Amino acid sequence: MKINALLPFAAAVFSLIASGMQHANQNAARSRMDLKKDLLLLQYDCKTDVDDLHSVAAFITLISGPLYTKVGYHAVAGTYGIQEGLYVPGDELFRKAFGDHWTDAHHDKSLAVEQVAGIVQVVLSGKGDVWIAEAGQSDFTALLVKQIQKMVPGINTRKRIHVVQHSNWNEEVTSPGSLGFVRENTDYRKIPDGNVVGNGTPGFRSPDFSGWANRMKDRRLAEVWQMAVDIANSYNGIDGRYNNGAVTAGGLDFSDLAEVCWILGLEDDIRDSAHFFDLFAK
Repeated sequence: MKINALLPFAAAVFSLIASGMQHANQNAARSRMDLKKDLLLLQYDCKTDVDDLHSVAAFITLISGPLYTKVGYHAVAGTYGIQEGLYVPGDELFRKAFGDHWTDAHHDKSLAVEQVAGIVQVVLSGKGDVWIAEAGQSDFTALLVKQIQKMVPGINTRKRIHVVQHSNWNEEVTSPGSLGFVRENTDYRKIPDGNVVGNGTPGFRSPDFSGWANRMKDRRLAEVWQMAVDIANSYNGIDGRYNNGAVTAGGLDFSDLAEVCWILGLEDDIRDSAHFFDLFAK
């Protein structure tokens, strides 16, 4: 009798698990990138807004879920354009979040272009495409694409390299020549701004949201978030840097993650920062 009584409960649990797996598979199927062979290139300008630091922590949180463990990614810090203001040094955060999977373009841009181009070439040789989440300007992207065109003569970069941008300001402070080159030589996609809720992408600029610490169970992810928040707080508005009002209010701004969400086909699945933590905090 006890076994029979458990059967409906077991069936219900199995149904929930199956439903969750189906939803996860649907999300994977909607991804615009091939999760098995494409490269996700994350480019952070870190000048002069501190939102890049929160975006780094949010990306690592998202990518740590079981659905995206096989995604190939690489991050680049210091991919800024012609904007004025001081750099936000986040090397410690990049090392903690990405390990060896990042490159420093701030201290040596030419070397960074060579290093990242080498990574990109391997992916392209393996029939994969490259998806660039432009959390900043397109100046570094222009140099990178030119290098790839030299290294792989005849490659159609308009089909193989996809650039995703969400910010009007980022375009405005990209050198015009670089922006024009990237638009002409890549699959350039402009998506709705990740600072706004309900416009077609998630809105991750949240002055009123501060409950992230209570939701993070994973110690490493919690440490990444704490470091991102601490560094952002220490540089926000300092020495003429941009004063991010959401950060000043004690909230979060990881608006640049909207591009990653779009690339992975998640733009309709996440509403805002609180919803993001409900779905991906662990």
